[in-house]
Amino acid sequence: MKNIRNFCIIAHIDHGKSTLADRLLEYTQTIKITEGQMLDDMDLERERGITIKSHAIQMEYTYKGEKYILNLIDTPGHVDFSYEVSRSIAACEGALLVVDASQGVQAQTISNLYMALEHDLEIIPVMNKCDMASAMPEEVEDEIVDLLGCKREEIIRASGKTGLGVEEILQAVIERIPAPQGDESAPLQALIFDSVFNSFRGIIAYFKVENGIIRTGDKVKFFNTGKEYVADEVGVLKMDMVPRKELRTGDVGYIISGIKTSREVKVGDTITHIDRPCDKAIDGFEEVKPMVFAGVYPIEAEDYENLRASLEKLQLNDASLTFQPESSLALGFGFRCGFLGLLHMEIVQERLDREFDMNVITTVPNVSYMVYDKQGGVQEVHNPGGMPDPTLIDHIEEPYIDASIITSTDYIGPIMTLCLGKRGELVKQDYISGNRVELHYKMPLGEIVIDFYDKLKSISKGYASFDYHQSGFRPSKLVKLDILLNGESVDALSTLTHFDNAYDLGRRMCEKLKELIPRQQFEIAIQAAIGAKIIARETIKAVRKDVTAKCYGGDVSRKRKLLEKQKRGKKRMKQIGTVEVPQKAFLAVLKLD
Repeated sequence: MKNIRNFCIIAHIDHGKSTLADRLLEYTQTIKITEGQMLDDMDLERERGITIKSHAIQMEYTYKGEKYILNLIDTPGHVDFSYEVSRSIAACEGALLVVDASQGVQAQTISNLYMALEHDLEIIPVMNKCDMASAMPEEVEDEIVDLLGCKREEIIRASGKTGLGVEEILQAVIERIPAPQGDESAPLQALIFDSVFNSFRGIIAYFKVENGIIRTGDKVKFFNTGKEYVADEVGVLKMDMVPRKELRTGDVGYIISGIKTSREVKVGDTITHIDRPCDKAIDGFEEVKPMVFAGVYPIEAEDYENLRASLEKLQLNDASLTFQPESSLALGFGFRCGFLGLLHMEIVQERLDREFDMNVITTVPNVSYMVYDKQGGVQEVHNPGGMPDPTLIDHIEEPYIDASIITSTDYIGPIMTLCLGKRGELVKQDYISGNRVELHYKMPLGEIVIDFYDKLKSISKGYASFDYHQSGFRPSKLVKLDILLNGESVDALSTLTHFDNAYDLGRRMCEKLKELIPRQQFEIAIQAAIGAKIIARETIKAVRKDVTAKCYGGDVSRKRKLLEKQKRGKKRMKQIGTVEVPQKAFLAVLKLD
């Protein structure tokens, strides 16, 4: 056990985690590198150049004549996948904190660092991309020293591209990171930190052994669900899965036990033996708190059960996704899904399409609100359709977040304007070093859900980094904005919005829908309403035949008669006609600016 090291790599987006992981794998001769980012094995990850899933892999390295086993977990950098990072951290004793030498410390660097420190991990600071012309090693070293309080000589200068500093990193991992603590003779305790669905072998769970030994053929049970299995195969994770006879304390590996239903595997659960169980489960991870809710509906109604099965399989691999059934008048039966952010929502939609061949419609994302009625009761409302009658509501509270934005001083003005436009309150600003400043804001979560991050990136030319966590609920003056088509409400387009923004939003939504809804044989009225009060209207003119073309000359009453007849026909059509809202319309509402 003393020769095992478990560590993960944490950093902000694009600071070179996956490239550095490639170099470590190459240096320890674990695999031959044929292309960049070997651990990012999903098509989506390669296309977008981002890490979406944490990836665990085992390396072997000989140092001072002794053979060491190093278990490395490469983690995502984007704030929407921070739950993946928290799970990786729970399975490790140390972390490489990677900072880009040309960009310095950014928001996600700080939040991931605090997460690692809460779990008492040993932190090894690594300054990556030192070979770049734009690198500023001295300034960035100052920032790291300020952040960690470490000595300058503890910071390793490295480059994922050229392989500089890789040997020092491996030595630091062995010397500085403690070996796993645990008792091999104690009852088995193993923490599940991830799982995947395999259509041939069932569900494969990844775990770390905290105490005891697990062998192939053991009878095991999952502590929280109470289900019992036989361990058909256990092994370690290389590029592929490598079976082993046994896994001892401190090892990271996988278990296959023919589990078919995804509800039986919970990330954060504990595996133990049936005949000699442990007394209590390992303290797992905090439950995931979704930030953004959106309805996901199958395009064909009969695909509802397939969609449920697909979401369950996806949830195994992405524990931060939550869902529950709901129905909508416009879209039929579907699910209310909780996501950690907009990028997460987009990725889930893409993965449903690619991995499970599910075509879905996603409604406008929103957050959850607390609605207090006049009797003093309270209910949590996830979508505007569930709002009680306005006459019964005493007040509504919406979730607020503490946001920290790190940027260079050149962009403070535009960023402050953006935050004020989103009803943010400036709490404080700290100058980190040189021309870098950290702004702390209190903002309503509902305002940042849709397009805040994109705007922040474009205002700051990509230099601002943003991180947030929830800070409770506050009373707010919110109204439900309904969209009516020919007098009928489309519940999938209704939103909860602040009173001050309602008129403007209603007008813009009507104009946008007028562009997107195709013309019909009858006139369509698009209206935005708050309660019974109409605040905006647009009309889509009917497609009509020129019925007077055959009249040339003669009395005007002949033309009048034909037009009146056409008008009556259109009116009758309007009563029985329905308006199809295209999927583009739901998405366009998100990008209204």
